[in-house]
Amino acid sequence: MTAAASSVDSRNAQTGQILAQSSWGGREIDLLNQERWRTWLAAILGTMSTVGTPSLQERFAPEGRCFGCGPANPLGLHVGSRPSADDPAVLVATFVPRPEHEAFAGVVNGGILGTLLDCHANWTATWHLMRARGADRPPTTVTLEYAIRMRRPTPSGAPLELRAWVVDASDDRATVEAEIKSGGTVTATGRGTFVAVKPDHPAYDRW
Repeated sequence: MTAAASSVDSRNAQTGQILAQSSWGGREIDLLNQERWRTWLAAILGTMSTVGTPSLQERFAPEGRCFGCGPANPLGLHVGSRPSADDPAVLVATFVPRPEHEAFAGVVNGGILGTLLDCHANWTATWHLMRARGADRPPTTVTLEYAIRMRRPTPSGAPLELRAWVVDASDDRATVEAEIKSGGTVTATGRGTFVAVKPDHPAYDRW
């Protein structure tokens, strides 16, 4: 099997795994929509250059316990941020909501959306600072401030696409804008500033 064929098979398997999770409390994606979601998911997975490789969180903070992005938190959201294939300065991620993430039937809780945006944007900031410094590890960044705007209800019955990019930066901080899409439609946006802390900060090196 060629490397290209192996990559396609892996992508198809990932798409199938996500679709296999797409039943929430008896609410299933109907058969007519399954093919639409399969096509959409394949497109997302196909644009991510590092699919099949560890996320930034897994690479740099495998013991992290953060509820939003800590790989070691068994009850967390496990945001997995990766550089976009189109622009390595932009980070992307896919999140599959579960029933416990709902505000009510069919809609994702706003606090969950805020956590997704906060964590994904924070990693976008630290990724930018690491690359700007030419470092081999990202600095520990914390949220100075952030705000989100709910553009429309976010459906819980389909995977969510996260995207974030830096709009301003200095030596020790970056301002990031981020968005969440469902089915190609933006449902929530956010903007925040994230600061690299020093050794005397309680969060230092606590990824």
